[in-house]
Amino acid sequence: MASVCLYFQVHQPFRLRDYSFMNIGHNHHYEAADQNYHYLQRVAEKSYLPANALLLKLIKQFEGKFKVSFSISGICLEQMEKYAPAVLHSFKQLVATGCVELFGETYYHSLAGLYSDTEFERQVLLHKKILKRLFNYTPTTFRNTELIYNDRIASMAANLGFTTVVTEDARRILGANPSIKLYQSAEKEAFVLLRNSQLSDDIAFRFTEKSWAEYPLTADKFAGWLHRQAAFADTIGLFMDYETFGEHRAAETGIFDFLETLPAAVIGNRDFKFRTPAEAVKIHKPYGIFSVKESETISWADENRDLAAWTAGLMQQDCLRQLYALEHQLAHVGNSELWDEWGKLQTSDHFYYMSTRYWGNPVHDNFSPYASPYDAYINYMNILSDFEIRLQTAPVYEAY
Repeated sequence: MASVCLYFQVHQPFRLRDYSFMNIGHNHHYEAADQNYHYLQRVAEKSYLPANALLLKLIKQFEGKFKVSFSISGICLEQMEKYAPAVLHSFKQLVATGCVELFGETYYHSLAGLYSDTEFERQVLLHKKILKRLFNYTPTTFRNTELIYNDRIASMAANLGFTTVVTEDARRILGANPSIKLYQSAEKEAFVLLRNSQLSDDIAFRFTEKSWAEYPLTADKFAGWLHRQAAFADTIGLFMDYETFGEHRAAETGIFDFLETLPAAVIGNRDFKFRTPAEAVKIHKPYGIFSVKESETISWADENRDLAAWTAGLMQQDCLRQLYALEHQLAHVGNSELWDEWGKLQTSDHFYYMSTRYWGNPVHDNFSPYASPYDAYINYMNILSDFEIRLQTAPVYEAY
């Protein structure tokens, strides 16, 4: 029986305020609080609240036969606590059903796994801590920022207690191997569950494309595509941004209707069952090894499924180099506020906004609050300069 694993990413960055050169050394407040509040309220009204209400209804309707998973960044949970407690409550209601799995990830939705093993571990443990505090939940499945994956990251996740890692079905790694099978990491330390990019993107990106040959997409049509793979499918990973429902795809497009009718359409075939990754790995045997060298690190972004969206540009590389060079100084500073602010400055979105490779691409530009990648870079570097000044004058302790 095939396992359909439906998983949603939930993330909102702490967006940075407009910060000029003249602010350096004088103003140490970096958050665009009003912007963060208003954006979270908007996405809550359009997406999170109606989607959570619908999922809760479906879970009750199908009496445990419909299950989903979430990866919610720590800084998104922070903002829910601060700006949208009703949204946080609605997620708690979902988790309380026992039909929802929560994934672990980096607290700040960062690229730490690429630059600092120590910082990666700190953030993953911080994320575990907030899941325990808010949901009394301990995750066993790990999802790295933007599904960024290589063998070293898989090993670090396994060493932190995770039994499963989810990532992208990058064809340049898979070759002719199927994405609808369960795999093991290179050292056989963890199971690897792959996102089915074709089917996931049919919902997340092609749902409203009227030029698409399969438009309009209905739940019955989509379920039919799944059912055709009944003879050889083990796991079908449907992973997407949660904002797909209501924010990226407005309610008027029928996206909520699609979600509401999907469970019945899928489990109408007895060979298919909704399971969380934690459940799926207990049932299916690994098909083979999924190994990704550091030089071939993958993500779920863009056609190449690589790191270009965050690290390819000179501005991005400049910021990342200077940012992570501060870790040594921070290691001798016991100021928790500075550690937290350094973490927030690591959020991958900041570097995504600086990408010039895809500037002018609506998919990228719609996510950026800046007029151009250059504006994002200048604003970020001004803030980083101020942060460095504060770090240099902070009291030094033997260890943090």
